[in-house]
Amino acid sequence: MSTVDEMHRPARIDLAIMRWRAARAVRQGDRPAVLAYNCYGSPRWVRLLCRVVYSKEGMIFGDPTGSRGWRSFTAVPVENGEVEIKLDGITHTVVADHSGVVDVVIEQDIAPGRHTVTMTAPGSLPAAADVFIIGDDERFGIISDIDDTVMVTALPRPLLAAWHTFVVNEHARAATPGMPVLYERLSTSHDAPPVFYLSTGAWNAAPTLTRFLSSNLYPPGPLLLTDWGPTKDRWFRSGKEHKRANLSRWVTEFPQIRWLLFGDDGQHDEMLYREFADAHPDHVVAICIRQLTPGEAVLAGSSRRDSPSHVGSQVPWLYAYDGAGLGRQLEQLGLLRDV
Repeated sequence: MSTVDEMHRPARIDLAIMRWRAARAVRQGDRPAVLAYNCYGSPRWVRLLCRVVYSKEGMIFGDPTGSRGWRSFTAVPVENGEVEIKLDGITHTVVADHSGVVDVVIEQDIAPGRHTVTMTAPGSLPAAADVFIIGDDERFGIISDIDDTVMVTALPRPLLAAWHTFVVNEHARAATPGMPVLYERLSTSHDAPPVFYLSTGAWNAAPTLTRFLSSNLYPPGPLLLTDWGPTKDRWFRSGKEHKRANLSRWVTEFPQIRWLLFGDDGQHDEMLYREFADAHPDHVVAICIRQLTPGEAVLAGSSRRDSPSHVGSQVPWLYAYDGAGLGRQLEQLGLLRDV
């Protein structure tokens, strides 16, 4: 853990403001609350994901009726808060980081399949989340971007991104045409494979994104997000490095799985997936790129049309404007069956 002296000035200022807000929350009588996120693991270990924030008594985080995105960003994190984890009859104690985020791996023998984990901070109510234990015999999995892949956002345009993040609730967000049906067909065709949603979005938005995915009938799966704000040596965290790190991690954690990758051509997905496929061709079954329509490309500020990322690649690259177009190509590869 970095000391304050090792941080550059923006990070020290950010930490000071956060601690002032935390002290104020405690004086007002707020208490810790755990936001539990979907987790995953193998028969020998589990990666646990949650966030600990201060909450006014009676406030329910993750209200299924929906909330506007800005509410998540006003939450005050509990720095280095302890969280008690109960999973399959065994209790563990873990510690959040300075932003209140828990992202740790615990060793535990557990059967493949879906389980429920309960997480509690001192003084909080219990929070539950799903845990998908991936068996050693699993051979197929899906890794999916979120923005402009499963959800239309035109994220690179700053004002529109702020509108989607801080104002619009999940019921006003639009699913990418045909993608919920495609993901459901893939889930049925491959007997409910693991699905990871990998995004450069902030952990603050996790409750809203989780509700969006559920309400649009996307297959359940862990969200892997990042934490906005300065690091000890940078003004902002690198979204590209966040994606690179998790892609590489899953190759190590699940060396037997070949991944179907989903992204879009509006940001950096093509470049990152090409790097990953070149480095690990035996771990990629295909790459699906959802192309932005001309109108979406203008909103996104994207001029990258007809990208040559697939030229010379060792794995198949599929391009289409919607889920139906990608589905037809996946059928031709034998990766999708009629249901």
